[in-house]
Amino acid sequence: KLTFNAKCRFLLPVYILVFIIGLVANGWGLKSLLHNWKKLGNVNVFVLNLGLTDILYLLTLPFLMVYYFMESKWIFGEAFCKITRFCFNVNLYGSIGFLTCISVYRYLAIVHPNEIWLLVSVQSLPDMFFTKTYRNNTEKCFDTTDNDHVEDYLKYTLGWTLTGFCIPFLITLGCYGHVIVVLCSTNSIDKVLKQRKFKVDVHLDSSLLCLLHPLSCIQKPQPLVKIYIARQISRVLVCLNSALNPLVYLHAHENIHAQLRQLIQQARQAVMRPSVPPTQFSLV
Repeated sequence: KLTFNAKCRFLLPVYILVFIIGLVANGWGLKSLLHNWKKLGNVNVFVLNLGLTDILYLLTLPFLMVYYFMESKWIFGEAFCKITRFCFNVNLYGSIGFLTCISVYRYLAIVHPNEIWLLVSVQSLPDMFFTKTYRNNTEKCFDTTDNDHVEDYLKYTLGWTLTGFCIPFLITLGCYGHVIVVLCSTNSIDKVLKQRKFKVDVHLDSSLLCLLHPLSCIQKPQPLVKIYIARQISRVLVCLNSALNPLVYLHAHENIHAQLRQLIQQARQAVMRPSVPPTQFSLV
């Protein structure tokens, strides 16, 4: 029988690491994005919204850290439990939505960013009406629901997976697949520009497939133990997505790349610089 203790030991260090790296990376990325706002073009609208979805989720991690530190005892009430899980779902499918929009941003950048927020919020809202806690000495904060409503929740998440993952991923795959074909067949595009576009394509497709697909897959009926293990692993992968999304900033504009290289170089020089010995005074 699987216990919550193993999950606590597994998720707590991951949440702490993602919280620190995610806040630093997204904070730096958003600062660089706003600094280069006029140079980045229409895509900055979606990169900005992508960063906001990550920060929205990262701000809920301290409460989950407390939850797992106290060995799965939720002390913040059912309402905030639902809000926390709602933010997780908005981040998950918001990231998919905005990564998809980046793939077709020439059309969508000005017209539809608000619709993405509305769509993922509407998709996530029914989740708040499912029971998330029960009291048995301590309160648990479920990321799904209790045993009495599992079948209804499964139907809901299957529809969610279709509209929130499958369709956006096919759109993204089609857009970037076509872009790669054109880049490979065109010799007039600068080689450095080609490499930068390839990096963006690979990162965005990898983010969708490797980080978001596992959680969508395990919504399907499986033996309960396998579901539990797969879900905990997939939650870690989805959580890591909030720390990895800032890579989009790096490929958005060469100025941001240069700023990061300069920052790393300065940090390296500061670490390797020999310390100056303190001045010695003689007492007469």
